[in-house]
Amino acid sequence: MTGWGRTAPTPALLERVGDEADVRKVLAEARGRGLVARGLARSYGDAAQNAGGHVLDMTGADRVLDVDLAAAEVEVEAGISLDRLMNLFVPLGMFVPVTPGTRYVTVGGAIAADIHGKNHHVAGSFAQHVRWLDLLTADGQVRRVGPAQDPALGADADPDLFWATAGGMGLTGVILRARVRMKPIESSQTLVDTDRTPDLDSLLALLTESDHLYDYSVAWIDCVAKGARMGRSVLTRGRFARRDELPARKQADPLRYSQAVKLSVPDVFPPGLLNLATVSAFNELWYRKAPARKRDQLQSIPTFFHPLDSVGAWNRIYGPRGFVQYQVTVPFGHEETVRRLLERISGSGHASFLAVLKRFGEGNPGMLSYPSPGWTLALDIPVVRGLAALLDELDELVVDVGGRTYLAKDSRVRPEVFERMYPRLEDFRAVRARVDPDGLFTSDLARRLHL
Repeated sequence: MTGWGRTAPTPALLERVGDEADVRKVLAEARGRGLVARGLARSYGDAAQNAGGHVLDMTGADRVLDVDLAAAEVEVEAGISLDRLMNLFVPLGMFVPVTPGTRYVTVGGAIAADIHGKNHHVAGSFAQHVRWLDLLTADGQVRRVGPAQDPALGADADPDLFWATAGGMGLTGVILRARVRMKPIESSQTLVDTDRTPDLDSLLALLTESDHLYDYSVAWIDCVAKGARMGRSVLTRGRFARRDELPARKQADPLRYSQAVKLSVPDVFPPGLLNLATVSAFNELWYRKAPARKRDQLQSIPTFFHPLDSVGAWNRIYGPRGFVQYQVTVPFGHEETVRRLLERISGSGHASFLAVLKRFGEGNPGMLSYPSPGWTLALDIPVVRGLAALLDELDELVVDVGGRTYLAKDSRVRPEVFERMYPRLEDFRAVRARVDPDGLFTSDLARRLHL
Protein backbone atom coordinates (compact mmCIF):
# COMPACT_ATOMS: atom_id res chain seq x y z
CA MET A 1 0.00 0.00 0.00
CA THR A 2 1.04 3.59 -0.62
CA GLY A 3 -0.41 7.05 -0.27
CA TRP A 4 -1.37 9.26 -3.20
CA GLY A 5 2.28 10.16 -3.78
CA ARG A 6 3.04 6.46 -4.49
CA THR A 7 6.19 6.44 -2.36
CA ALA A 8 7.39 4.09 0.40
CA PRO A 9 5.06 1.08 -0.17
CA THR A 10 4.53 -1.32 2.73
CA PRO A 11 2.44 -4.51 3.06
CA ALA A 12 -0.58 -4.75 5.37
CA LEU A 13 -3.76 -6.77 5.78
CA LEU A 14 -6.53 -4.64 4.26
CA GLU A 15 -9.95 -5.28 5.83
CA ARG A 16 -13.04 -3.84 4.15
CA VAL A 17 -15.75 -3.03 6.69
CA GLY A 18 -19.36 -2.03 6.29
CA ASP A 19 -20.58 -1.25 9.78
CA GLU A 20 -19.61 -0.97 13.44
CA ALA A 21 -19.80 -4.74 13.98
CA ASP A 22 -17.23 -5.29 11.23
CA VAL A 23 -14.92 -2.72 12.80
CA ARG A 24 -15.19 -4.38 16.21
CA LYS A 25 -14.30 -7.75 14.70
CA VAL A 26 -11.09 -6.37 13.17
CA LEU A 27 -10.33 -4.47 16.38
CA ALA A 28 -10.26 -7.78 18.26
CA GLU A 29 -8.02 -9.40 15.65
CA ALA A 30 -5.60 -6.49 15.45
CA ARG A 31 -4.32 -6.50 19.02
CA GLY A 32 -0.59 -6.96 18.89
CA ARG A 33 -0.36 -5.99 15.22
CA GLY A 34 -1.85 -2.50 15.21
CA LEU A 35 -4.63 -0.87 13.25
CA VAL A 36 -5.33 2.29 11.28
CA ALA A 37 -8.42 3.39 9.33
CA ARG A 38 -8.16 4.28 5.63
CA GLY A 39 -10.59 6.13 3.42
CA LEU A 40 -10.02 6.98 -0.24
CA ALA A 41 -6.22 7.09 0.10
CA ARG A 42 -5.76 10.76 -0.80
CA SER A 43 -3.22 11.42 1.96
CA TYR A 44 0.00 11.80 0.03
CA GLY A 45 2.33 9.96 2.40
CA ASP A 46 2.17 7.08 4.87
CA ALA A 47 -0.69 8.17 7.16
CA ALA A 48 -3.02 5.31 6.09
CA GLN A 49 -0.37 2.58 5.91
CA ASN A 50 0.50 0.12 8.67
CA ALA A 51 3.39 -2.17 7.77
CA GLY A 52 2.73 -5.72 8.95
CA GLY A 53 -0.55 -4.82 10.62
CA HIS A 54 -4.21 -4.20 9.83
CA VAL A 55 -5.72 -1.40 7.75
CA LEU A 56 -9.48 -0.74 7.80
CA ASP A 57 -11.02 0.17 4.44
CA MET A 58 -13.87 2.37 5.67
CA THR A 59 -15.40 3.19 2.30
CA GLY A 60 -18.14 0.55 2.72
CA ALA A 61 -19.54 2.43 5.74
CA ASP A 62 -21.07 5.24 3.71
CA ARG A 63 -24.71 5.66 4.74
CA VAL A 64 -26.57 8.91 5.37
CA LEU A 65 -28.23 8.46 8.77
CA ASP A 66 -30.14 11.71 9.25
CA VAL A 67 -30.77 14.98 7.42
CA ASP A 68 -32.04 18.27 8.85
CA LEU A 69 -32.69 20.54 5.86
CA ALA A 70 -33.79 23.47 8.04
CA ALA A 71 -30.54 23.42 10.02
CA ALA A 72 -28.46 22.32 6.99
CA GLU A 73 -27.00 19.40 8.96
CA VAL A 74 -26.34 15.80 8.03
CA GLU A 75 -25.45 12.77 10.13
CA VAL A 76 -23.33 10.32 8.15
CA GLU A 77 -21.09 7.31 8.48
CA ALA A 78 -17.39 8.05 8.30
CA GLY A 79 -16.78 6.24 5.02
CA ILE A 80 -19.03 8.47 2.94
CA SER A 81 -17.16 10.68 0.49
CA LEU A 82 -17.46 14.40 -0.11
CA ASP A 83 -18.22 13.42 -3.70
CA ARG A 84 -21.33 11.50 -2.62
CA LEU A 85 -22.41 14.29 -0.27
CA MET A 86 -22.25 16.75 -3.16
CA ASN A 87 -24.22 14.46 -5.46
CA LEU A 88 -26.90 14.00 -2.82
CA PHE A 89 -27.16 17.46 -1.32
CA VAL A 90 -26.10 20.11 -3.84
CA PRO A 91 -29.48 19.57 -5.62
CA LEU A 92 -31.11 20.23 -2.23
CA GLY A 93 -29.20 23.48 -1.70
CA MET A 94 -26.35 22.31 0.55
CA PHE A 95 -22.62 22.19 -0.13
CA VAL A 96 -19.90 20.68 2.03
CA PRO A 97 -18.55 23.27 4.48
CA VAL A 98 -14.92 22.70 3.46
CA THR A 99 -13.43 20.86 0.51
CA PRO A 100 -9.81 20.35 -0.47
CA GLY A 101 -8.68 20.14 -4.09
CA THR A 102 -10.30 16.72 -4.46
CA ARG A 103 -13.83 15.59 -3.68
CA TYR A 104 -12.61 12.00 -3.24
CA VAL A 105 -12.13 12.30 0.51
CA THR A 106 -14.18 10.52 3.17
CA VAL A 107 -15.75 12.39 6.08
CA GLY A 108 -13.66 10.32 8.49
CA GLY A 109 -10.52 11.27 6.59
CA ALA A 110 -11.61 14.91 6.45
CA ILE A 111 -11.82 14.96 10.26
CA ALA A 112 -8.68 12.90 10.86
CA ALA A 113 -6.65 15.27 8.67
CA ASP A 114 -8.77 18.32 9.63
CA ILE A 115 -8.76 19.29 5.97
CA HIS A 116 -8.84 22.87 4.76
CA GLY A 117 -9.84 24.44 1.47
CA LYS A 118 -9.94 27.72 -0.38
CA ASN A 119 -12.17 29.21 2.34
CA HIS A 120 -10.04 28.75 5.45
CA HIS A 121 -9.57 32.51 5.82
CA VAL A 122 -13.32 32.87 6.42
CA ALA A 123 -14.63 29.40 7.40
CA GLY A 124 -11.77 27.57 9.13
CA SER A 125 -11.12 23.86 8.68
CA PHE A 126 -13.45 20.87 8.47
CA ALA A 127 -13.52 19.97 12.17
CA GLN A 128 -14.95 23.40 12.98
CA HIS A 129 -18.15 22.32 11.19
CA VAL A 130 -18.55 19.02 13.06
CA ARG A 131 -21.17 19.03 15.83
CA TRP A 132 -20.03 15.67 17.20
CA LEU A 133 -18.42 12.42 16.18
CA ASP A 134 -18.65 8.83 17.40
CA LEU A 135 -15.21 7.36 18.10
CA LEU A 136 -14.52 3.67 18.74
CA THR A 137 -11.55 3.63 21.09
CA ALA A 138 -9.11 0.87 21.94
CA ASP A 139 -11.12 -0.31 24.96
CA GLY A 140 -14.12 -1.07 22.73
CA GLN A 141 -16.17 1.94 23.87
CA VAL A 142 -17.95 4.21 21.43
CA ARG A 143 -17.56 7.75 22.72
CA ARG A 144 -19.65 10.61 21.33
CA VAL A 145 -17.31 13.59 21.60
CA GLY A 146 -17.67 17.21 20.55
CA PRO A 147 -15.59 20.37 20.17
CA ALA A 148 -16.92 21.85 23.43
CA GLN A 149 -18.90 20.83 26.47
CA ASP A 150 -22.46 20.51 25.20
CA PRO A 151 -25.49 19.53 27.33
CA ALA A 152 -26.91 17.73 24.30
CA LEU A 153 -23.91 15.36 24.39
CA GLY A 154 -24.06 14.73 28.12
CA ALA A 155 -21.21 14.97 30.58
CA ASP A 156 -18.73 13.02 28.44
CA ALA A 157 -18.32 15.31 25.42
CA ASP A 158 -14.55 15.20 26.08
CA PRO A 159 -13.42 18.18 23.96
CA ASP A 160 -9.78 17.20 24.47
CA LEU A 161 -10.41 13.87 22.78
CA PHE A 162 -12.32 15.60 19.97
CA TRP A 163 -9.44 18.01 19.30
CA ALA A 164 -6.87 15.22 19.50
CA THR A 165 -8.92 13.30 16.91
CA ALA A 166 -9.34 16.32 14.62
CA GLY A 167 -6.01 16.35 12.80
CA GLY A 168 -4.85 13.28 14.75
CA MET A 169 -4.50 11.10 11.63
CA GLY A 170 -6.53 8.18 12.98
CA LEU A 171 -4.37 7.59 16.05
CA THR A 172 -7.04 8.03 18.75
CA GLY A 173 -9.52 5.46 17.42
CA VAL A 174 -11.88 4.75 14.52
CA ILE A 175 -14.31 7.52 13.59
CA LEU A 176 -17.64 5.77 12.96
CA ARG A 177 -20.13 8.59 12.47
CA ALA A 178 -20.31 12.38 12.53
CA ARG A 179 -22.83 15.19 12.38
CA VAL A 180 -21.71 17.92 10.00
CA ARG A 181 -23.00 21.43 9.37
CA MET A 182 -23.35 21.99 5.62
CA LYS A 183 -23.23 25.28 3.70
CA PRO A 184 -26.57 26.55 2.31
CA ILE A 185 -26.35 27.60 -1.37
CA GLU A 186 -28.84 29.01 -3.90
CA SER A 187 -27.06 27.66 -6.96
CA SER A 188 -24.39 25.19 -8.02
CA GLN A 189 -22.49 27.91 -9.89
CA THR A 190 -19.65 30.06 -8.59
CA LEU A 191 -18.86 33.64 -9.57
CA VAL A 192 -15.10 33.79 -10.07
CA ASP A 193 -12.67 36.69 -10.38
CA THR A 194 -9.26 36.07 -11.97
CA ASP A 195 -6.14 38.20 -11.62
CA ARG A 196 -2.77 37.48 -13.17
CA THR A 197 0.06 38.90 -11.06
CA PRO A 198 3.61 39.40 -12.41
CA ASP A 199 5.60 38.59 -9.26
CA LEU A 200 5.44 37.53 -5.62
CA ASP A 201 5.17 41.03 -4.15
CA SER A 202 2.10 41.91 -6.22
CA LEU A 203 0.45 38.60 -5.34
CA LEU A 204 0.97 38.98 -1.60
CA ALA A 205 -0.20 42.60 -1.71
CA LEU A 206 -3.38 41.72 -3.61
CA LEU A 207 -4.22 38.87 -1.25
CA THR A 208 -3.57 41.00 1.83
CA GLU A 209 -5.67 43.90 0.57
CA SER A 210 -8.74 42.10 -0.72
CA ASP A 211 -8.91 38.40 0.22
CA HIS A 212 -11.51 39.17 2.88
CA LEU A 213 -13.95 40.13 0.11
CA TYR A 214 -14.11 36.55 -1.17
CA ASP A 215 -15.40 33.28 0.27
CA TYR A 216 -12.88 31.20 -1.68
CA SER A 217 -9.38 32.08 -2.80
CA VAL A 218 -6.34 30.29 -4.25
CA ALA A 219 -3.31 31.25 -6.33
CA TRP A 220 -1.50 28.99 -8.77
CA ILE A 221 2.11 30.07 -8.53
CA ASP A 222 4.99 29.53 -10.97
CA CYS A 223 7.78 27.96 -8.92
CA VAL A 224 10.17 27.74 -11.87
CA ALA A 225 10.25 31.45 -12.77
CA LYS A 226 13.27 33.35 -11.48
CA GLY A 227 14.41 36.94 -11.05
CA ALA A 228 11.82 39.65 -11.52
CA ARG A 229 9.21 37.04 -12.53
CA MET A 230 9.64 34.87 -9.45
CA GLY A 231 6.30 34.09 -7.84
CA ARG A 232 4.19 35.18 -10.79
CA SER A 233 0.75 33.72 -10.39
CA VAL A 234 -2.83 33.26 -11.50
CA LEU A 235 -5.16 34.15 -8.64
CA THR A 236 -8.76 32.90 -8.71
CA ARG A 237 -11.29 33.95 -6.09
CA GLY A 238 -15.02 33.64 -5.85
CA ARG A 239 -18.27 32.78 -4.11
CA PHE A 240 -21.45 30.85 -4.85
CA ALA A 241 -23.81 32.74 -7.14
CA ARG A 242 -27.31 33.61 -5.98
CA ARG A 243 -30.14 32.32 -8.13
CA ASP A 244 -30.98 35.83 -9.37
CA GLU A 245 -27.38 36.26 -10.58
CA LEU A 246 -27.62 33.34 -12.99
CA PRO A 247 -28.46 33.66 -16.67
CA ALA A 248 -32.15 33.07 -17.35
CA ARG A 249 -31.52 29.64 -18.85
CA LYS A 250 -29.88 28.45 -15.61
CA GLN A 251 -32.43 29.96 -13.21
CA ALA A 252 -34.95 27.24 -14.00
CA ASP A 253 -32.68 24.61 -12.45
CA PRO A 254 -30.13 26.56 -10.40
CA LEU A 255 -28.91 23.61 -8.32
CA ARG A 256 -28.23 21.26 -11.20
CA TYR A 257 -25.02 19.39 -10.46
CA SER A 258 -22.98 16.96 -12.50
CA GLN A 259 -19.39 15.84 -12.57
CA ALA A 260 -17.46 13.19 -14.42
CA VAL A 261 -13.99 11.74 -14.85
CA LYS A 262 -13.19 12.66 -18.44
CA LEU A 263 -10.14 10.43 -18.82
CA SER A 264 -7.91 8.20 -16.72
CA VAL A 265 -4.12 8.20 -16.79
CA PRO A 266 -2.59 4.78 -17.64
CA ASP A 267 0.24 3.49 -15.49
CA VAL A 268 2.83 3.72 -18.28
CA PHE A 269 4.66 6.97 -17.67
CA PRO A 270 8.45 6.68 -17.28
CA PRO A 271 10.49 8.42 -14.58
CA GLY A 272 11.65 11.90 -15.50
CA LEU A 273 8.77 12.88 -17.78
CA LEU A 274 8.06 15.85 -15.52
CA ASN A 275 11.39 17.65 -15.56
CA LEU A 276 12.52 21.25 -15.54
CA ALA A 277 12.07 21.63 -19.30
CA THR A 278 8.55 20.18 -19.52
CA VAL A 279 7.33 21.96 -16.39
CA SER A 280 8.79 25.29 -17.53
CA ALA A 281 6.93 24.96 -20.83
CA PHE A 282 3.68 24.05 -19.05
CA ASN A 283 4.00 26.94 -16.58
CA GLU A 284 4.61 29.45 -19.37
CA LEU A 285 1.54 28.23 -21.24
CA TRP A 286 -0.64 28.18 -18.11
CA TYR A 287 0.36 31.70 -17.12
CA ARG A 288 -0.10 33.15 -20.61
CA LYS A 289 -3.49 31.58 -21.23
CA ALA A 290 -4.99 33.06 -18.06
CA PRO A 291 -6.73 36.44 -18.43
CA ALA A 292 -4.87 39.39 -16.95
CA ARG A 293 -8.10 40.41 -15.20
CA LYS A 294 -11.58 38.92 -15.43
CA ARG A 295 -14.63 39.41 -13.26
CA ASP A 296 -17.79 37.44 -12.42
CA GLN A 297 -17.10 34.42 -14.59
CA LEU A 298 -19.56 31.61 -13.94
CA GLN A 299 -17.85 28.32 -13.15
CA SER A 300 -19.26 24.98 -12.06
CA ILE A 301 -18.30 23.32 -8.77
CA PRO A 302 -15.99 20.76 -10.45
CA THR A 303 -14.26 23.45 -12.54
CA PHE A 304 -13.63 25.83 -9.64
CA PHE A 305 -13.01 23.42 -6.77
CA HIS A 306 -11.81 20.12 -8.25
CA PRO A 307 -10.26 20.54 -11.72
CA LEU A 308 -7.85 17.62 -11.26
CA ASP A 309 -10.68 15.23 -10.40
CA SER A 310 -11.67 15.23 -14.07
CA VAL A 311 -8.51 13.20 -14.68
CA GLY A 312 -8.56 9.77 -13.04
CA ALA A 313 -5.36 8.49 -11.38
CA TRP A 314 -3.47 11.65 -12.32
CA ASN A 315 -0.77 10.75 -9.80
CA ARG A 316 0.52 8.16 -12.28
CA ILE A 317 1.91 10.91 -14.51
CA TYR A 318 4.85 11.21 -12.09
CA GLY A 319 5.99 7.71 -12.98
CA PRO A 320 6.88 4.72 -10.78
CA ARG A 321 9.08 6.68 -8.35
CA GLY A 322 6.12 8.83 -7.37
CA PHE A 323 6.17 12.37 -6.02
CA VAL A 324 6.19 14.38 -2.82
CA GLN A 325 3.70 17.08 -1.99
CA TYR A 326 5.51 19.60 0.15
CA GLN A 327 3.06 21.84 2.02
CA VAL A 328 4.11 24.30 4.69
CA THR A 329 2.76 27.38 6.41
CA VAL A 330 4.81 30.51 7.09
CA PRO A 331 3.31 32.93 9.67
CA PHE A 332 2.27 36.42 8.66
CA GLY A 333 5.10 38.88 9.11
CA HIS A 334 7.64 36.47 7.64
CA GLU A 335 6.98 37.09 3.96
CA GLU A 336 10.72 37.18 3.37
CA THR A 337 10.79 33.48 4.26
CA VAL A 338 8.17 32.79 1.58
CA ARG A 339 10.50 34.56 -0.84
CA ARG A 340 13.50 32.54 0.31
CA LEU A 341 11.54 29.29 -0.11
CA LEU A 342 10.62 30.20 -3.68
CA GLU A 343 14.15 31.35 -4.48
CA ARG A 344 15.58 28.10 -3.20
CA ILE A 345 13.03 26.00 -5.08
CA SER A 346 13.32 27.89 -8.37
CA GLY A 347 17.10 27.71 -8.20
CA SER A 348 17.26 24.04 -7.26
CA GLY A 349 16.40 22.48 -10.60
CA HIS A 350 13.44 20.64 -9.05
CA ALA A 351 10.21 21.19 -10.95
CA SER A 352 6.66 21.69 -9.67
CA PHE A 353 3.77 22.61 -11.93
CA LEU A 354 1.09 22.01 -9.28
CA ALA A 355 1.99 24.79 -6.85
CA VAL A 356 -0.54 26.87 -4.91
CA LEU A 357 -0.46 29.65 -2.34
CA LYS A 358 -3.29 30.57 0.03
CA ARG A 359 -3.90 32.69 3.12
CA PHE A 360 -4.95 30.94 6.31
CA GLY A 361 -7.16 32.49 8.95
CA GLU A 362 -7.12 31.70 12.66
CA GLY A 363 -6.35 28.16 13.76
CA ASN A 364 -8.45 25.98 16.06
CA PRO A 365 -7.76 23.99 19.26
CA GLY A 366 -6.73 20.88 17.31
CA MET A 367 -3.51 19.59 18.83
CA LEU A 368 -2.13 18.43 15.49
CA SER A 369 -4.43 20.47 13.25
CA TYR A 370 -2.35 22.04 10.52
CA PRO A 371 -3.83 25.46 9.64
CA SER A 372 -2.53 28.51 11.50
CA PRO A 373 -2.48 32.19 10.50
CA GLY A 374 -0.09 32.71 7.62
CA TRP A 375 0.78 31.80 4.06
CA THR A 376 0.48 28.17 3.03
CA LEU A 377 2.51 26.96 0.05
CA ALA A 378 1.96 23.53 -1.51
CA LEU A 379 4.06 21.97 -4.28
CA ASP A 380 4.02 18.59 -6.05
CA ILE A 381 7.61 17.58 -6.82
CA PRO A 382 8.74 14.38 -8.59
CA VAL A 383 11.02 12.13 -6.53
CA VAL A 384 14.55 12.56 -7.90
CA ARG A 385 18.06 12.53 -6.49
CA GLY A 386 18.76 15.45 -4.17
CA LEU A 387 15.14 16.19 -3.28
CA ALA A 388 15.40 14.99 0.33
CA ALA A 389 18.29 17.31 1.10
CA LEU A 390 16.47 20.27 -0.46
CA LEU A 391 13.30 19.67 1.56
CA ASP A 392 15.27 19.24 4.79
CA GLU A 393 16.80 22.64 4.10
CA LEU A 394 13.39 24.18 3.45
CA ASP A 395 12.06 22.66 6.69
CA GLU A 396 14.68 24.56 8.65
CA LEU A 397 13.66 27.85 7.03
CA VAL A 398 10.04 27.16 7.95
CA VAL A 399 10.52 25.96 11.53
CA ASP A 400 12.88 28.82 12.35
CA VAL A 401 10.02 31.32 11.92
CA GLY A 402 7.39 29.21 13.68
CA GLY A 403 5.93 27.51 10.60
CA ARG A 404 4.87 23.91 10.13
CA THR A 405 4.22 21.12 7.66
CA TYR A 406 0.96 19.25 7.00
CA LEU A 407 0.72 15.62 8.13
CA ALA A 408 -1.81 14.69 5.44
CA LYS A 409 0.76 15.64 2.80
CA ASP A 410 3.97 14.62 4.56
CA SER A 411 6.05 11.55 3.76
CA ARG A 412 9.53 12.53 4.94
CA VAL A 413 9.84 15.24 7.62
CA ARG A 414 12.31 14.35 10.39
CA PRO A 415 10.71 13.70 13.81
CA GLU A 416 12.92 16.18 15.65
CA VAL A 417 11.87 18.92 13.21
CA PHE A 418 8.21 17.96 13.47
CA GLU A 419 8.35 18.28 17.27
CA ARG A 420 9.47 21.88 16.91
CA MET A 421 6.60 22.64 14.54
CA TYR A 422 3.72 21.52 16.79
CA PRO A 423 3.85 22.98 20.31
CA ARG A 424 0.84 20.89 21.46
CA LEU A 425 2.35 17.56 20.47
CA GLU A 426 2.76 16.49 24.11
CA ASP A 427 -0.91 17.31 24.76
CA PHE A 428 -1.81 14.99 21.88
CA ARG A 429 0.43 12.24 23.22
CA ALA A 430 -1.19 12.57 26.64
CA VAL A 431 -4.72 12.15 25.25
CA ARG A 432 -3.61 9.25 23.10
CA ALA A 433 -2.01 7.56 26.12
CA ARG A 434 -5.26 8.01 28.04
CA VAL A 435 -7.52 6.37 25.45
CA ASP A 436 -5.02 3.95 23.84
CA PRO A 437 -2.30 3.15 26.41
CA ASP A 438 -1.10 0.08 24.48
CA GLY A 439 -0.80 1.87 21.14
CA LEU A 440 -3.32 -0.27 19.28
CA PHE A 441 -3.94 2.48 16.73
CA THR A 442 -0.77 3.08 14.79
CA SER A 443 0.55 3.70 11.29
CA ASP A 444 3.76 4.05 9.32
CA LEU A 445 3.50 7.80 9.88
CA ALA A 446 3.02 7.36 13.64
CA ARG A 447 6.14 5.21 13.92
CA ARG A 448 8.20 7.45 11.66
CA LEU A 449 7.41 10.56 13.73
CA HIS A 450 7.26 8.85 17.15
CA LEU A 451 3.69 10.03 17.67
